[in-house]
Amino acid sequence: MAVVSWRQVTSLSNDTVKAARALHMRKARDETGEFLAEGLKIITEAVEQGVAPRVLMFGRAAASHPLLIRAAEATVADGGEVIEVTPEILEKVARRENAQPAVAIFRQSYQTLHQLNPASKGCWVAMQQVRDPGNLGTVVRTVDAAGGGGVILIGDCCDPYSVEGVRATMGSIFAVPLVRTGVEDFIAWRDSWPGCVVGTMLTATTDYRRADYRLPTLILMGNEAQGLPAELAAVCDVNVKIPMRGRADSLNLSVATGIMIYAVTDRLDAWSIDSAI
Repeated sequence: MAVVSWRQVTSLSNDTVKAARALHMRKARDETGEFLAEGLKIITEAVEQGVAPRVLMFGRAAASHPLLIRAAEATVADGGEVIEVTPEILEKVARRENAQPAVAIFRQSYQTLHQLNPASKGCWVAMQQVRDPGNLGTVVRTVDAAGGGGVILIGDCCDPYSVEGVRATMGSIFAVPLVRTGVEDFIAWRDSWPGCVVGTMLTATTDYRRADYRLPTLILMGNEAQGLPAELAAVCDVNVKIPMRGRADSLNLSVATGIMIYAVTDRLDAWSIDSAI
């Protein structure tokens, strides 16, 4: 840390502190194109992906931590700012007691549909009007864990860059490409998809374990309450269901999506092995 210059801030009225606190609101995130990330683990994940913080705030107790030093060096090298703050400021910025020893401001990153390369990965996910940032963040993390290609957000979705959403990704927000698009644009673009598109519906008749998943597969999920609308179900090559064997009649969206992701990746892995024999 000795080779990195930083300044100390002790006032909650500091402009940078106020800007960081404002990023809890979607309006501020949309206006600035920035977002807030908490904790050295997530910040380190960003640095390892080549993404440096625009602003890095830390408490004195973390000043000598190797991960903090690395993040600070990356921040300064990218033209960002490193700030030592008080525990009170960390708690106010994070909006939680016993806050993480570091928080950072990053720039948001979205791709367009036409920037995606479907052939680069075997499994992709599209989500329509997902409402819960915890669900969305968990899906982003699962896509990353399974080696998926990216997540397409269709229609009026919650913000993946909310503090809750970013926290749920555990750093995968920096590794998984994100796209925002409307229903009409998605339907028009879907015609160019080179593999298969599979939807999930409780009323479907095909078991998810028996569907014909072709490389690359795009999994299309509806929102938590209404599920997949008819106009999107109609553009799928096949709609499948995950059987409910107990009393509950449905699964949490992120759980259902995780089951689908691994069903597809396992099938594609098997297909690759068979093709190689």
